[in-house]
Amino acid sequence: MIGRPTGRRPTVTDDQSSMAPLRIPMFRTFWIALVIFGLGHLVQVVTSSWLMLEMTGSPLWVSAMIGAPTLPLLVLSLPAGAAADLFDRRIILLVSTSVLVAASVAMSVLSTLDELTPARLVGLGLVIGIGIAFFNPAWHALVPSLVPASLVPGAVSLNSASGGVATALGPALAGLLLVTVGAGFSFGLAAVGYLAVAVAVSMARTDDLDQEKGSLVVAIAAGVRYLRFSRGYLWLLLLGSLFGFASAGLRSMLPNLTSDALGGGSVMYGVLLSMFGCGAMAGGVTRSQASRRLGPRLLPICIVAFGLVGVVVGLSTRVALTAVCVTIAGVIWTWILATLNSTYQVLTPDWVRGRTMGAFTLSVFGFVPLGAVASGALGNSVGADKALVAFSVMVAVIGVLSFRMPIPVLERIESPVVLERDAGTIPDVAASNEPVLVVTTWHVEPLRLEAFLMVLSDLRRVRLRTGAIQWAAYRDATDPMSISEVFMLPSWEQRVQQIKRLDTVAMQVIRRADELGTAETRVRRNLVGFDVDSELKGRDQTFEVPAYPSPGLFPPA
Repeated sequence: MIGRPTGRRPTVTDDQSSMAPLRIPMFRTFWIALVIFGLGHLVQVVTSSWLMLEMTGSPLWVSAMIGAPTLPLLVLSLPAGAAADLFDRRIILLVSTSVLVAASVAMSVLSTLDELTPARLVGLGLVIGIGIAFFNPAWHALVPSLVPASLVPGAVSLNSASGGVATALGPALAGLLLVTVGAGFSFGLAAVGYLAVAVAVSMARTDDLDQEKGSLVVAIAAGVRYLRFSRGYLWLLLLGSLFGFASAGLRSMLPNLTSDALGGGSVMYGVLLSMFGCGAMAGGVTRSQASRRLGPRLLPICIVAFGLVGVVVGLSTRVALTAVCVTIAGVIWTWILATLNSTYQVLTPDWVRGRTMGAFTLSVFGFVPLGAVASGALGNSVGADKALVAFSVMVAVIGVLSFRMPIPVLERIESPVVLERDAGTIPDVAASNEPVLVVTTWHVEPLRLEAFLMVLSDLRRVRLRTGAIQWAAYRDATDPMSISEVFMLPSWEQRVQQIKRLDTVAMQVIRRADELGTAETRVRRNLVGFDVDSELKGRDQTFEVPAYPSPGLFPPA
């Protein structure tokens, strides 16, 4: 029996106001907290970057400082995403924000005592990165529980806009604080910003979904298989990784460009970042309009445009021109990130959302520190302006190549909704840690064979992305039209979870297989492995072992 969806299907339309999610009190509370969080984080990033520039004057050290808060994403994004699917996401948010507060307080104290060295600053930046690595997947995975399903894309765009609000105000505030009260106060303000989310999470209650149980390693492996065998994700991961790496040149080279090409100081740097933030804020509330105008070509066009704008910034020696270009870059940046993020959210069922958002964080932001360090190293050799031009050309080339990539189009995605299944549809079997082999056999009419084999290929991806670790197809040696699929899972618990993970998209494939293979002929068997020697232990073995026909064929053990 096929159950009913556990939630409403997200419909990706532009009919609703982009501000509609803010009418929901819970989302509004979290969004305001996220703005304050982002404001504190931007103050910290700008302060630490400019402080590193004053201490060392090295593009490489500055790039290392900019990249430090995102470097842990390369290692921790997938485990953090799995944790967001296995454990209470609110607890993860509270623990991660506590880490961020502790690191910010340490920066503040060391700066006040004049004990903050470049190495310590980078080290604490890495601690910030650890907190961010666990914060991001849990936060993104929590968004769909805050708003109706149809408003998820709008909520994601507003989250991106919140970053724009913070970026618009944070850098200028950081520059002002640096020249008035010093870095110690700025880092203390960042701690207060992180606390805002902790307070909102501790006070709020959400309708978060029941989460799966199991080990972190098994959950990570299941998430990787889901991404591998789901169409579209690998191309999204590739595009996000390339863009994250190449686009890092603009942000990482901006402090040196401000100082060298424009002759400015920390205040000018803060103003330029604020212009970027103003653009990002505008981009967050105009993404739907851009999508209507640019259609399925939104991502490629925006990536090419971001690269071209970066080239102009690298060549510019005029403050006004740089400010205009940085503002445009902020708009385009948000359109790109909001579209990628929304695409991930709408493509993903709830049971694996944390892991896919961890992969999103890894692909887009995990490669930013590598790009920052690489552009910084190039800047040390040829200058910050030439390094930015080189990396921006790289971005434009990536955009041109993406025109040929089969990237899922957000507005055309049919979002999967996990089905609620009656308990009677799940076999009641004693828990076992032994492998499970599932065999399903259909008898296919010859005229339907080609169509059935095409569906069987899709069915393979369904089984593997929902938990199977091996899959194969077999024909009966005496009846070629009798075709079986055989797949294996690590345990019976994983088999039960696989059944619960079936969503509307997967069920369409299963139904089609039954139609072509005539469901009346389908036979399914769930075979649970067992150890023969263990089974014999404890049994009455006083019976007489019968003699084999040929003693030499089966010699005694």
